[in-house]
Amino acid sequence: MGVWDLLLVALVLLLGLCGVLVPGVPGSWLVWAAVMWWALKDPQPVAWWVLVGATVALFLSQVVRWALPPRRMRPNWASSRMTVYAGVGSFLGFFLIPVLGSIPGFMAGIYLEERLRLGRHGEARAALRTAMRSGGWSVLAELFTCQLIAGAWLGAVIWG
Repeated sequence: MGVWDLLLVALVLLLGLCGVLVPGVPGSWLVWAAVMWWALKDPQPVAWWVLVGATVALFLSQVVRWALPPRRMRPNWASSRMTVYAGVGSFLGFFLIPVLGSIPGFMAGIYLEERLRLGRHGEARAALRTAMRSGGWSVLAELFTCQLIAGAWLGAVIWG
């Protein structure tokens, strides 16, 4: 597989990761489709194992999301600014504290945005709790799974 093909797959993966944070965009499907396209274009055993792992991970992610309490989303549960803060926090956490840092990074991003908006610790903490209850856990589960898949793809491309 050529460099341009790999860059295109990486771009679709990045678009899928960002799409997880945007309501109505099938981010996890874009991530899976990018990995499938890579596996079909570069038929090596490691590519197929990454595709199988991605399929299983996304299936388990859907099971977890269905097991979570239903979203009580209101149209303004998360502003676009909160989404950006949560996404950046999750990505930074994913790399600063390898893999598991995505979870506290996501919540730290929401907390930081709410702290800047509201100004007080107690109010920001309550807003974080409300945001996580009204759909944040579901978004975090999907984002974390897609980050794992993108990380597996990147590792397979670099070391595979």
